[in-house]
Amino acid sequence: MSGGVDSSVAALLLKEEGYTVIGAHMKLWDYVDVGGDIHKDGRCCTIDSITDCRFVCDAIGAPFYVLNLSAEFRETVIENFVSEYRAGRTPNPCVRCNSEVKWDAFLKKADELGCEYIATGHYAFIERGEEGTYRIRKGVDQTRDQSYVLWGVSQDALKRTLMPLGRLLKSEVREIAARHGLRTATKPESREICFVADDDYRRFLSEYEAHRGRSFEPGDIVGEDGSVLGRHNGTAFYTIGQRKGLGVTSPRPLYVQRIDVGSNQVIVGEEDSLYRGELLAERINWTGKKPTADTFDAEVKIRYLHAPARARLVPLTAHSARVIFVEKQRAVTPGQSVVFYDGDVVLGGGLIANIP
Repeated sequence: MSGGVDSSVAALLLKEEGYTVIGAHMKLWDYVDVGGDIHKDGRCCTIDSITDCRFVCDAIGAPFYVLNLSAEFRETVIENFVSEYRAGRTPNPCVRCNSEVKWDAFLKKADELGCEYIATGHYAFIERGEEGTYRIRKGVDQTRDQSYVLWGVSQDALKRTLMPLGRLLKSEVREIAARHGLRTATKPESREICFVADDDYRRFLSEYEAHRGRSFEPGDIVGEDGSVLGRHNGTAFYTIGQRKGLGVTSPRPLYVQRIDVGSNQVIVGEEDSLYRGELLAERINWTGKKPTADTFDAEVKIRYLHAPARARLVPLTAHSARVIFVEKQRAVTPGQSVVFYDGDVVLGGGLIANIP
């Protein structure tokens, strides 16, 4: 339970269905590590959020625990977040948190408490297919669907997971919370990275590394022809498709095309050069039945808010594939998740490793 309306209502609905519910809040990070203003900050892991969780659990008659998973979170999520940016990639920490913390360390805590299942407030749902495997489907509320960030969850974890909000709209969730008098009913939501509340990842990277005696090396911003157009303060502060904040002048808008960590260069060019026809996906997890065909078609998302695009998938190994788009896609970004769908069913997902 994060302290928001979604996890509150998830707990309430399960309680009404007859489950024995235990509320658990994961303490994932410390302010000394991530920065921010403790007096103005309303994100998860704050005292206010923990208090909200406790009040909700009291209201529905459920015991409540705070689980300290900050060491696991720092090692598996925050350190990866920093190292990926240093490597010239743009990570999605929510995906890693799901597979490495929520559906790993959290499951172990559930075992310690004797729980058969874990439950979340994600807008998606899990069902068992005809072949006996468990699969993820998009939530009914397409404006809140979170299936994209769940591709890394294993079969063993899926069969022990409940997502009671998958068939509800966000408006319905708030109505349920209000009807039952939950104090989180009107609480605003945040879609930023939980440990970067101000949504300024550059500030976070600079402070996090400075605390460890590390910094970022300045270098050149160059055009596609190799000409030097300006200077950057570190390749980690740039991402594919970025236009604002480049600090270079040009008669036509320029966008980040590539990040070359080896030469410490940020390569920029015009928008037409941002479009790519294919990508290489690695670390793929097939969430349902593994594909048996040499090639197959799917709808593919390359970002959380990306409209699914038609593509042909060519599996290369058990955990890698070539993705060939029917129409070229803008700003395909290494490090981001690429997720494959058959309608509203998640076939699997992986990380964008390379862009030919």
